[in-house]
Amino acid sequence: MKRLDIYIKISFLLAVIIVVISCAINPVTGKTQIMLMSEAQELALGSQYDPQVVATFGEYKSDALLSFIKTKTVEMGKISHRPTLEYHIKILDSPVVNAFAVPGGYIYLTRGILAQLNNESELMGIIGHEMGHITARHSASQQTKQQLGQLVLIGTMIASERLAQYAQNAMQGMQLLFLKFSRDDEREADRLGVRYSSLIGYDAHKMADFFQVLNKMSMAESIGGVPTFLSTHPDPGDRYNTVNQLATWWQDSLKLPSYKVNGDNYLQMIDGIVYGEDPRQGYAEGNIFYHPTLKFKFAFPAGWTMENTPAQINIAPADQKALMIFTMANEKVLQAAADSTLKRIGLTLVESKQVTVNSLPALAAVSKQVAQDQSTGAQSTNMVLSYFIEYGGLIYVFHGVSAEADFATFMSPFESSMKTFSTLTDASKINVKPGKVLIRKVYSTGTVSSALAYYGVKQEQLAEIALLNNLELTAQVPAGKLIKVIGE
Repeated sequence: MKRLDIYIKISFLLAVIIVVISCAINPVTGKTQIMLMSEAQELALGSQYDPQVVATFGEYKSDALLSFIKTKTVEMGKISHRPTLEYHIKILDSPVVNAFAVPGGYIYLTRGILAQLNNESELMGIIGHEMGHITARHSASQQTKQQLGQLVLIGTMIASERLAQYAQNAMQGMQLLFLKFSRDDEREADRLGVRYSSLIGYDAHKMADFFQVLNKMSMAESIGGVPTFLSTHPDPGDRYNTVNQLATWWQDSLKLPSYKVNGDNYLQMIDGIVYGEDPRQGYAEGNIFYHPTLKFKFAFPAGWTMENTPAQINIAPADQKALMIFTMANEKVLQAAADSTLKRIGLTLVESKQVTVNSLPALAAVSKQVAQDQSTGAQSTNMVLSYFIEYGGLIYVFHGVSAEADFATFMSPFESSMKTFSTLTDASKINVKPGKVLIRKVYSTGTVSSALAYYGVKQEQLAEIALLNNLELTAQVPAGKLIKVIGE
């Protein structure tokens, strides 16, 4: 009876919300749509997400490139369906080929996608596509759908696994970013991307060319398989023809004297951009993690998977029954760092002791956390082993967490890993450098393969670098053409 009352209240609340807010007008279509979010709330949500995005991925510094991208984004924004909205665009320090947008005018491009592009027109198509998601309020609409679903589930919602709290620490509120849009949303964003880039004078046919690159990438296991941009922006093959047709229609309608591509200018702007993983931010070889900038290393259990983010490192076994987190404390004193950290993440201290880890001052603590199922009231307990290690004026923190029943099993691998933290002195590990995109001129007319070989591209990398240039290895390239190679 009580549960029925809850559902009646929820249904009434849902009906009221839909009646009150269903009159929202979509800026692109001019049609009404259900929207639980006002424009002011959309702006506030974007400003809330932005620091989380930057903290999660890190921001890539390239002043000249970012200045150009910002200028073009402002120019495009003024001819968009939301010309009064302030658009923000940033470059994220991630090798993954991706671009995404969040409500309120925030657009993000990874250095991975910028390295993959070959001209300004492709770049404008990507920015226009993401701006289309914003102007058509696709992300805000997705948020609305989530909220509607959450309202219906209030009466029977089960408490989420407490372990997830740790793994998602650096991703709080980020679930919206990577929702797959509907096929209709993607097609509309494509249409808007073609429109916006064409209106500022670019050749949108090049946007279609980039879909071909994505198709090739999805089939190229040697370069990491399908990029994230494909997982959130599906079906590039079919969209290639549609975008080409739209580009032709806009050019026939606008009848501009010419449409910009600006390949050489773009390549010169990305000359020196980091390509692939940046080892200066830490890297793993086998089951050892090295940080050449902060000069430390530690081992983790063989067979466990490691995820390195700017905020923290997550390490977990295949069965996901445990999790190790490595991060830094805000405090500079061991005891203060331990007290503050355990309190902040809701842990109850069981025992602690002063220790040393490879001659470094440290504090080891065992804590527990009791979680209550919001639906049944049943309780479960997680156990946590934490090591706080003082090194180089900073406090580094390990947390190893598992359910209480599994803690005895994982205690040994947790502690063994944490005790391997030590100073990194190996010059070969410290002096490692990232790969960079280097722009070079073709020395003499010939095949792409011979041009790349001239600049020392190894045989096993030829296919990858040819794809980076969106060229076939057997294609002819004239003397003086700019191409990408990878070097230090």
